[in-house]
Amino acid sequence: MAFKFENLKVWHISLDLCDEVDTLATTFPKHELYSLLSQIRRAANSVSLNIVEGSTGLTNAEFRRFLVITNRSALEVVGCLYLAKRRTYLTEEKFIVLYNQIEVLVKMLQSLINSIKDK
Repeated sequence: MAFKFENLKVWHISLDLCDEVDTLATTFPKHELYSLLSQIRRAANSVSLNIVEGSTGLTNAEFRRFLVITNRSALEVVGCLYLAKRRTYLTEEKFIVLYNQIEVLVKMLQSLINSIKDK
């Protein structure tokens, strides 16, 4: 693999999250197209794309900064999931599956953030 991010397990898991969120979003009502549906997709995509963007940085501090942004985007997805559940766009069971997936992702991100030292 040619790029640093391609070797990161956390990036591969973020791609799975993007797929799950995209599938979920197709079930939302049409009136959510430019609000919650768009927001949850953008937040999920941001998780993956910030890992990519940060991994190409010149310094560890810059990579860490992007990973912190990634973490925030993952939590934004959780917030969107709560709204979707309250609006009955997803079941409790599906909520729990996605919540747990994001919880694992966030723990991995935090571990990666903690492991990166300044050079």
